[in-house]
Amino acid sequence: MIVDFHNHFYPSGFLEALRSDPPGADVRVAEDAAGNPVLHYPGDYNVLVPGHRDLAVRARVLEEKGVDLQLLTLTTPGTAFAPPARAVSLARLVNDELAAAARESGGRFAALGNLPLRDPAAAATELERCTAELGLPGVMVFSNVRGVPLADERFLPVWETADRLGSVVYIHPTYPRGVEAMKAHMLMPLVGFVADTTLAAAHLVFEGIPDRFPGIRWVLCHLGGTIPYVAERLDRGFEAFRACRERLRRPPSEVLREFYYDTVNFDPAALRLAIEFAGTDHLLAGSDYPHMIGSLDAMLSSIRALGLGAEEEAAVLGGNAVRLLGFDTD
Repeated sequence: MIVDFHNHFYPSGFLEALRSDPPGADVRVAEDAAGNPVLHYPGDYNVLVPGHRDLAVRARVLEEKGVDLQLLTLTTPGTAFAPPARAVSLARLVNDELAAAARESGGRFAALGNLPLRDPAAAATELERCTAELGLPGVMVFSNVRGVPLADERFLPVWETADRLGSVVYIHPTYPRGVEAMKAHMLMPLVGFVADTTLAAAHLVFEGIPDRFPGIRWVLCHLGGTIPYVAERLDRGFEAFRACRERLRRPPSEVLREFYYDTVNFDPAALRLAIEFAGTDHLLAGSDYPHMIGSLDAMLSSIRALGLGAEEEAAVLGGNAVRLLGFDTD
C-alpha cells in the first residue's frame, strides 16, 4: 500500500469563507487568468489548481500514479491569521469538510484536523471533537502561532489533550518572524519554512515537551527541515550549555529519533541521511501535491532510488503510515 502522507487540500467552505469575509491585506484570495483562486499570505502564495480543491481530480491522479491513499491536510495560512473566535469557526468548518471527504472517499482519502491555536482552550476542545466525533487520528499544526512558539506554556492544554488521546501531531511550517527579509526569490517557502520547522522541533525538545507528553506521535514535514543535519550540533549544545539541560534529561538527538519524518526532500542523499538518523521505520512518503514544488513522481522515484530492501521500501512507501495512523487494511 502506497500512502502519500504530505499533501494539501483546501475545502470549498474555507475558500468561500475567505472570499465572503476577507481577513485583510495579509491574507487574501485573488484569481489568475485561468480562473484558479490564488491565496496570498506573507512571503508566499498558492495557486489553487484543481487538485487543491477537487477530490475527483485527485482520485484520478492517484489512480494514474499508483498511490492508494492520501492523508488530506489544510496548509498555510491555516486559521491562525484570523481573530480567535473566527479561527475557531474556521477550524470547525475545515475539520467537518476534511472528515466528510475522508468518510465518503471509499478509503482513497484520510485526513488530519486543523486546530485554532490562537485560543488554546478551544483548540484542545476541537482536538477532542476531531477524535471522538470526526474519527480523525490527529492534527496538523503550524510551526508557530503568529510568532509564538509551539513550546510556549500557553499550549500545554493542547499537548495534554493530545497526549491523553495518543494523537498524531504533524508540524508544518508557516511564515516565521522576520518574513519581510524572505520575500525576494520565494525565500520564505524555500528557506524560511525549513528553518522554522527546525526551530519548532528543537524548541519543543529542549523544553521537554515530547518527554513530558510521551503519548503524542510527532511528525515533521520536509524531512524535518534540517534536523537530521544539525542533530549533532544540538547534542553539543546539550553538553555545553546549562540552559539546554534545564528541562531535558537526555541528548536531544535521542528524542528527535523518535519523531517521524516525511520524505518531501526528493534528494536521495538527503533521504539516506534521514535514514541513518531515524531509520526507515520513521520515514513517511510524501509528495507536497499539488503545490508547484510538489511531485508524486519525485516522491516515488526518490524512495525507489535508495536501493532499500523490499520490506523497508514498502514501509517507507506506506507501511509506516498505516501503522502510525492505526489504519486497518484488511
